[in-house]
Amino acid sequence: MDRRNMLRATVLGAGAVALPFTAWSAAYAAPAQNASGPYGPLQAANSHGIALPAGFTSQIVARSGQVVTGTSYTWHSAPDGGAVYANGTGWVYVSNSETSSGSGGGASRILFNASGAVVGASRILSGTNNNCAGGKTPWDTWLSCEEVDLGRVWETYPLGGTAVVRPAMGRFKHEAAAADPDRRVIYLTEDETNGKFYRFIPNTWGDLSGGALQVLVAGSATSGSFSWAAVPDPDGSPTATRSQVSGAKSFNGGEGCHYSNNTVWFTTKGDNRVWQLNLTNNTYELAYDDNLVSPGSAPLTGVDNITGSSFGDLYVAEDGGNMEICVITPDDKISVFLRITGQGSSEICGPAFTPAGNRLYFSSQRGTSGSSSGGITYCVTGPFRT
Repeated sequence: MDRRNMLRATVLGAGAVALPFTAWSAAYAAPAQNASGPYGPLQAANSHGIALPAGFTSQIVARSGQVVTGTSYTWHSAPDGGAVYANGTGWVYVSNSETSSGSGGGASRILFNASGAVVGASRILSGTNNNCAGGKTPWDTWLSCEEVDLGRVWETYPLGGTAVVRPAMGRFKHEAAAADPDRRVIYLTEDETNGKFYRFIPNTWGDLSGGALQVLVAGSATSGSFSWAAVPDPDGSPTATRSQVSGAKSFNGGEGCHYSNNTVWFTTKGDNRVWQLNLTNNTYELAYDDNLVSPGSAPLTGVDNITGSSFGDLYVAEDGGNMEICVITPDDKISVFLRITGQGSSEICGPAFTPAGNRLYFSSQRGTSGSSSGGITYCVTGPFRT
């Protein structure tokens, strides 16, 4: 038995029960396995270098260092995490800049009308460092997270308003955030080789100025039960938040995070995994592991940003790998949705759907040049499942 099959036998043999992947009525057995994609095979790469299924098209929305077409605003370098917000006349796409405060940092937005045409662009956060990922709140703010030691969470206002720092959410090497309106908490990932998974409980839902930071406590296995424990000093100094609670479970390079239907998924790039927390019964398991894919080779490596569609599909972007966005369906099947060619020194960031679910925005952080000044932001339109 090879390592992959041995690991799979171990996880599925000792990994407890098959649990619902989303709110679907049937229960499926994670982790995800290879299958044909719901949209069919990829076609030849188009003029943008993107290979898509039949019926889908792409456009370039913005390029780093260049004025966004139809505006006077110059798009930021190293576009990273992103989200989409309805604004009554169309929508807004928000994108972080994973650069230092000296060269930009922060986050920007692009405004679109109801037909998807650009009608404006501007900066919504400046003077911050390595704003990597983040998360959207139910009250239409964007949590822009600093991926540096003692990094902070900044609450920004894509629909208008002044950004505010939220120190109560902890100071550590932040990556992504996901809001859970059912439990009224915000989940947070940490990009360290021994990073932890956190939740922030605001004193008042909708107000992140005060509250309690907790960390997930669990065993060393890839499935089991978990609990939460208070982080005594969210400021993380002199003792890092990840070192304050005995029994806090370590995750190898926390990245993207997504919540839906009493489940939160998050990715870890150090071991190419997607983790799934089943919040109704406080258990966890693997939704994907590149070592547990059988038969064939794993389609998803360089696991990074993650988002979900209204249908329940998960879209996971690669940092490196084959420069792909892969889709994991509610019945735990994984396939390649798109591939960017000719950009092997880049990563795919910020996947986010419009409210109608027929457009997917994302960026290639370093584009064809391999430099943070060469970032490209795209939009893919087509018959997405909704």
